[in-house]
Amino acid sequence: MEKRDLRIVYMGTPDFAVPTLEKLIDAGYNIVGVITMPDKPVGRHQNQLQASPVKECALRHNIKVLQPERLKDEAFLEELRSLRADLQIVVAFRMLPEVVWNMPRLGTFNLHAALLPQYRGAAPINWAIINGDEKTGITTFFLDHDIDTGRVIQQVSVPIGPDDNVEDVHDRLMVLGADLVCETVRNICEGNVHPIAQEDMETVGELRPAPKIFRETCQIRWESHTAQTAHNFVRGLSPYPGAWTNVVLPDGRETTIKVLATKVIDTRANDCVAAIMSNEGGRLMIHLPSGTLEITQLQLSGKKRMAAADFLRGTNIEGWAL
Repeated sequence: MEKRDLRIVYMGTPDFAVPTLEKLIDAGYNIVGVITMPDKPVGRHQNQLQASPVKECALRHNIKVLQPERLKDEAFLEELRSLRADLQIVVAFRMLPEVVWNMPRLGTFNLHAALLPQYRGAAPINWAIINGDEKTGITTFFLDHDIDTGRVIQQVSVPIGPDDNVEDVHDRLMVLGADLVCETVRNICEGNVHPIAQEDMETVGELRPAPKIFRETCQIRWESHTAQTAHNFVRGLSPYPGAWTNVVLPDGRETTIKVLATKVIDTRANDCVAAIMSNEGGRLMIHLPSGTLEITQLQLSGKKRMAAADFLRGTNIEGWAL
């Protein structure tokens, strides 16, 4: 099949999905419609509407945009049918009902930011880093009834550096994902896809989930961490939403600090039974029973992100307790 004869509907919302859409357009594929989330209220009084990055991209290229509140709404389904898609592509969108993903004759495939069947769920990049993995990847797979369980089409592995955070890995996968989606579409056009059921794939170790991240997920519980696992936890949540910890001030009040960047100083045992915060020559140290961690960037409540050295120049942390 020629690429201009293949009618594609693209579904996505955030920045992560934009390079893929741009690459498909640049490659000459026939994108007949884009599905994205409704415009989001923004501003101090929530009285302005902000389009998603994917919508802005589609409008720049004069592509029809649909923004359903409910994916089972009959008016939306009629509009979607009218596009006569041969193939649907999903990149960072939302869970689709069967009536949507089963509509095109060639099916619907999704780009997932992990090496399925590892890290099924909403936050695969975060959890791969939090768990200290040394590699992750991207997967294209056909959608079916359950989340992230469909037949795998193609995968690409990507290393995770020891100090990479979510932004680093996100940006790397965003670019490589665009290439993989285009390659997958080309193979579908040529009838050269051989999808594999996930239960038939070889995996190393136990399968780990990637559930959605909530605020309580992001609390650093120092008693359960070594210096290395705390470092992994921080970079797995940085720069957004950010790991946080409560600090008790000398007068008994509590304040919250977001910890956005750290460095492992030592993994040897310390002579302490709980986490201790200290200023050591203008460096913010956390001594744990099983190692020492330096906080290099942080954010106080209501303030901007700052270097820990700048924070210490203006703050006396003597008597602060974790």
